[in-house]
Parts: sequence; C-alpha cells; structure tokens
Amino acid sequence: MILGVLKELPGENRVSLVPEVIKQLLPFKVRVLVEPEAGLSAFFSDDAYRDAGAEITERSALLQQADLLLSIHPPAPEVWSQARANAVWAGVFQPLFNLSLMQDLATKGFTVFSPDNIPRTTRAQSMDVLSSQANIAGYKAVLLAAYSYSRYFPMFTTAAGSIPPAKVLILGAGVAGLQAIATARRLGAVVEVFDTRPAVKEEVMSLGAKFVEVEGAADASKAGGYAVEQSDAYKQQQAQKIADSAAKADIVITTAQIPGKQAPVLLPIAALEKMRHGSVIVDLAASTGGIQR
Repeated sequence: MILGVLKELPGENRVSLVPEVIKQLLPFKVRVLVEPEAGLSAFFSDDAYRDAGAEITERSALLQQADLLLSIHPPAPEVWSQARANAVWAGVFQPLFNLSLMQDLATKGFTVFSPDNIPRTTRAQSMDVLSSQANIAGYKAVLLAAYSYSRYFPMFTTAAGSIPPAKVLILGAGVAGLQAIATARRLGAVVEVFDTRPAVKEEVMSLGAKFVEVEGAADASKAGGYAVEQSDAYKQQQAQKIADSAAKADIVITTAQIPGKQAPVLLPIAALEKMRHGSVIVDLAASTGGIQR
C-alpha cells in the first residue's frame, strides 16, 4: 500500500503523520510518500522523514500514486480532483458539517474516514482525535488569553497594594472546557462556567470553578458528550445569565459546539458591548460558526 502525507495550508502547524509512526508502518510493507516541508511547521524536517524511511514527493505525483491520503483539514477541490480514482482519505473532515464536500468526494468514488466522528467512549478513546485535540486547545486557549490580557491572572499583593485575580468565564465544560478550567485555576484565576448539561456540575466544581446553572436544559445524556439544541425559552434565560457574567469577566473562552450544526451564538453583540475594555475572548468554536457580525 502507498500512503501519502499532504502539507497543510498556512496557519496549521500540525502534520497528519510524524516520522516516529512511519517506522512502525514499514514492517507492514507500507510505502510512505510525504509532500516537501509537510512537517516543517511541526518541527519535522524532510530529512527526518527520509531517515524514518519515507520518500519526499511533490504533491502532484503523490496524489496520483497514493492509495491512502492523510490530511488534517479537508482537501480543496483543486487538490482532491488530482487524486487517483477510488483513493481513501483520512482526516478531521467534520462530515456532518461539510455535507456538500462529502457528496463531492463520494461522487468522485473516494472513501473517507473522519476520526472526529468516533464516539467519545472508553473503548474508542485512543482513536478519538477530538478529545486529544480539545484537551490541547483548552490548555492553549488559557495561555493565549493570559498572554493577551494586559493584567495578571493571580492575585498579587505588593507594597504598593493588592491586585485582584482575573475573572475567567468559560462557556462549555466538555474536554476543552475542563482543561481550560484546570489551566486557569492553576494560574490563579477565579473561574465561572456555563454548560447546558447539569451532569458536568460536579466535574466543574471539583476543579475549583463555580458552575452557573440555567433551569430547563434539554437532556444531553445521549449526545456522546456534546451539547444539544436547546429551546428558545432556555436560550433566553441562558443569554441573560451569560451576558451578566461576561460583563464582569476579564477573559471569556467559548468551547460549545453541536455536532453537525453551527456553534451557538453565546456572546451576541449586545453582550460584547457591555464587557470591560481590555477584556479578552478566545473562541474555540469559530470553525463551525457561532459568530454574530
């Protein structure tokens, strides 16, 4: 089998296959083709891939030869149109959100494996790419916010007086949200959390954050760890409570997503206008919408 590794678009620093894994594939007679500089942003040089046993191959030739193509993001039409017929693609393609792309790939005769659709269960946890990447995203979101924020996260007491701790509002207590809570608390911030699932309250409180409840949430117990669509009445109550908390927050981190649908708009313009000058928002759900312009 021939496996091809594509270079991601500018702004994406990850690569879909690292040299260490290539060494594990070679005993199975897998020939690995890697596009030039595919791993450069992830600190893997072309020489590192060659030393692991891969071949550095230009994109056009790679697309024509590979039986299995790896890319983190969905390929653009000018890329997948060059691939050999009946090739297999694997990557984080968000098929429920990118239905038209899936239809185009199916028409071309491609088979697509999108591991972001793997259920969030114990047996499948090692293959659940969303959980592993969300864990990193929650951690990095807080570090980005701390770097961008003009003041301090912890409370500082000095001879000149005391500086209160930063107030962090986290919307969504999934994998990313829980990691964001833990990281913000380690940095000394005071944290409030919203989530439509009452079941996560205990986890939120165990990390030292305050869980802000809104009555009347729809049952999300069968949604595989994700949020579900809520009623209009619930949304109105939620919007008011979020706006009140956002007005007092220094940092807001949004993580809430709904599989197959646009992310909910949790911070409308009216709420943004009431936030403090100098406050910071990190939106981890921007890739699936959720922004009001």
